[in-house]
Amino acid sequence: MWHRIKIVALGVVICTMVACGFEPLYVEKTGGDDLWYYNNEYKTDIVREMAQIKVEGATDRIGQMVKNELMDIFNPHGTPKCAKYFLKLSPIEKSVVQQALRDDITATREKVKYSLKYKLWSKEKGQLVSGDSWIYLSYDLLDNPYSTTMDKKKVEKDGAKILANDISLRIGAYFHSVITKRGNPDEF
Repeated sequence: MWHRIKIVALGVVICTMVACGFEPLYVEKTGGDDLWYYNNEYKTDIVREMAQIKVEGATDRIGQMVKNELMDIFNPHGTPKCAKYFLKLSPIEKSVVQQALRDDITATREKVKYSLKYKLWSKEKGQLVSGDSWIYLSYDLLDNPYSTTMDKKKVEKDGAKILANDISLRIGAYFHSVITKRGNPDEF
């Protein structure tokens, strides 16, 4: 019984996504008005343009982690020798707020906000995209210092991954609107 309900729910979700105009971000549909299939033809111009991005900046530890994540996303085959675009990352700003105070006014939890600014530019056109990316994360302050240190490292790693994914998604949306000529690239 539950199996049938799951199949029906999945069918409803798929039909809803098709009806709303959902399409992949990094691949452009080629030819035809067929809603269901891409005729096994994909234009990967967006991925090729994003592979021409060289990531710069990042002087601190978490900034370096964000840079490495972005390089993995944009350049899975290595940094381009002659980059067409340059992504400049500002130093990451970190703010920590202590939460959940005990009777002796020591915190049992910390909330961390990481934020950074980024700019994508090219030599021909100048600045293309700029913006702010930020994330709130938290971790427990435990009695064992090793556990607390490992929690902090996990939060840094997760924060770097989330920030990199946010930036790459925004830059991917920019290239998608420019290459497919849909949307306004100035909104990014």
